[in-house]
Amino acid sequence: MSLINNLVEQLINGLRTGSIYALIALGYTMVYGIAKMINFAHGDIIMVGAYALYVFAALLGLPVPVCILLTVVVCAVLGITVERIAYKPLRNAPSLAVLITAIGVSYFLQNVALIIFKATPIPFGSVIKVPSIKIGGIHISGITIVTFIVTVIAMSILTWFINKTKAGSAMRAVSEDKGAAALMGINVNKTISMTFAIGSALAAVAGILFICQYESLSPTLGALPGIKAFVAAVLGGIGSIPGAMLGGIVLGIIESLSKAYISTQLADAIVFGVLVIVLLVKPSGLLGKMKAEKV
Repeated sequence: MSLINNLVEQLINGLRTGSIYALIALGYTMVYGIAKMINFAHGDIIMVGAYALYVFAALLGLPVPVCILLTVVVCAVLGITVERIAYKPLRNAPSLAVLITAIGVSYFLQNVALIIFKATPIPFGSVIKVPSIKIGGIHISGITIVTFIVTVIAMSILTWFINKTKAGSAMRAVSEDKGAAALMGINVNKTISMTFAIGSALAAVAGILFICQYESLSPTLGALPGIKAFVAAVLGGIGSIPGAMLGGIVLGIIESLSKAYISTQLADAIVFGVLVIVLLVKPSGLLGKMKAEKV
């Protein structure tokens, strides 16, 4: 019985971690779907969100709901700013130039955080105070419950927004063909900026949940979750929103089970190994669609 309980607990831990990966992966997949670029600075938006929460909550002592709202706003504005300054001038540039710029933005954000907050990790207790529950010998922490609920709500709202609103229709049109969308009267630049804002806001939420789980701040805290979320986006099918959700959950569960039953040191290698196998079998990812080459 204890073996079953342990397995269930590991699955719950995997769902919690996977939910955070899914929120981050949504930012990657939305930006790729609309702007056809990989924003490798996306992981560092998580770090900015975590430090913003620390400043508002620990240093300024603002109420928790206000801190969370301000953190989301800060990250959304940062996403728009990065897009306008770094990526917009490269809209028609080769993909390699955009990739190098994204890596440069990532290092820039990390080093700004390093200058301001120093390299020493800062302990920071969770601002989300929810009691844990026990069901049939299975312990579920409060932050796990909150992570589930927040992720489901965020993904439901995003799905509704993209499929049922005028702005969402504009995003889908730009994703299909920027030129045709512009001819239809859609403001392509505004739509791309809105995509970065939404993706960065989701990264802020993921950063808040991440820091409430691990309770330690450092300038590089967003690097590994950012890479794993990118893996989740590719695993599910880059450009596919349901794929990002599925990829994040699958990745979290694989990582949790690998750490528990195989090896903590090999868990990351196993995750990347699964990605390679999936891409060999289905190059477009689990829910991605193959596109015919135009000749």
